[in-house]
Amino acid sequence: MILNGSPRAQGNTAALVAAFTEGTESAGHTVSRFDLGTMDIHGCQGCYGGGKAPDYPCAQRDDMDQIYPAYMAADVVVLASPIYYGSITGQLKCALDRLFAVAELGPNYASPTKNAVLLMAAKGSTEENFAPVRTYYEFLQHHMGWKNTGIVYAGDNFSIGDIQRKPEQLEAARKLGAAI
Repeated sequence: MILNGSPRAQGNTAALVAAFTEGTESAGHTVSRFDLGTMDIHGCQGCYGGGKAPDYPCAQRDDMDQIYPAYMAADVVVLASPIYYGSITGQLKCALDRLFAVAELGPNYASPTKNAVLLMAAKGSTEENFAPVRTYYEFLQHHMGWKNTGIVYAGDNFSIGDIQRKPEQLEAARKLGAAI
């Protein structure tokens, strides 16, 4: 399952997602992709009202209802996002917050164990540039009980289409997808 947090339908993150998907499907896997920028997903209300029904774990009814079944069935969760102010986009953060409703289905708010992948496009390309996102991703792995399966950091991509001039970045995403 891919959660694409980029608001740009044809942007650099979308290109990473497409390359990863190509690799994953070439290995015989099925991919569910959610372009969060086009979906109607509201922020978590912190109501602790979820976890009552596996088909609709959250008390809110919106497009997360499309994501929950795919999330529960997925072996791998792919987080795809450009870097905005040192972090993932609000679209992706909102969807991640709403996954708490699934944790409410089980005892002790335990999230389903998943493998995880991070696909990240950014203007900057230094270690310092990606450090805040790496820290957040590591926190998510620990908190959610996810296992890192791979990361592709694609730097020096600002304008739409920049990544097309960096085939090595797209190939890294394709190879990671094929290795899943």
